[in-house]
Amino acid sequence: MRIARFTLGSDPRYALVEGEGDAAELVVISGDPLYMPVQPTGERVRLEDDGVRLLAPVIPRSKIVAVGRNYADHAAEQGNEVPASPLLFFKPNTSVIGPDDPIVLPGWTQHVEHEGELAVVIGKVTKDVTPDRALDHVFGFTIANDVTARDVQRAESQWARAKGFDGSCPIGPWIVPGLDVEDLEITVSVNGHSRQHGRTSQMVFDVPYLISYISEAFTLLPGDVILTGTPAGVGPIVHRDIVDVRIEEIDTLRNPVLRR
Repeated sequence: MRIARFTLGSDPRYALVEGEGDAAELVVISGDPLYMPVQPTGERVRLEDDGVRLLAPVIPRSKIVAVGRNYADHAAEQGNEVPASPLLFFKPNTSVIGPDDPIVLPGWTQHVEHEGELAVVIGKVTKDVTPDRALDHVFGFTIANDVTARDVQRAESQWARAKGFDGSCPIGPWIVPGLDVEDLEITVSVNGHSRQHGRTSQMVFDVPYLISYISEAFTLLPGDVILTGTPAGVGPIVHRDIVDVRIEEIDTLRNPVLRR
């Protein structure tokens, strides 16, 4: 099952996604699936129809908790050691954009990079959960791009500005509940040229451990998102680039890059 959030000349709605490619259809459902059982309305919309626009499948009500240096090869390429425990930081919900929305490069940075990541969407209030029960609190999984102003990150001791600016967290294209994420391929390409390649099995701290560790410090609420780190190969993005982040069993998150 895949759950999308979309508009068609009206307020955002949710739908189940059926089919692939040009044949994909949105089976419209009532309400917000994070808070109520899925109920089809009977309406079906082709994903390729004029006016259909996919949105970020979730806008976190509370927070995005991101994990730094959770792949050893990425830590090494940045000249850093692997942390002894998860390295956490926040991104505000104003950083979220959806599929095909432009990543707008701020004027105060000259070096912005992509970081493709698996994203976890929390489905239940979660506090002090053990790793063996952590996945019971997950609504589903999606794709994220932890866009980073690398020059600012290196210049400032806190990462809030470098990683939290508006548009720095593309999410999408939909949420996949019940997915086994233990060993999925992650790739990032820019303008069709391969940049990043890794597998979720290469995480230093796996998804259940991350959820448990984070929940010891912060109560996770339905709709909160956890970014699980990025593999090696991060690189710069510039005006007019097209960034594709693909995760096996989910699909591709595509965003253009603009500098205004």
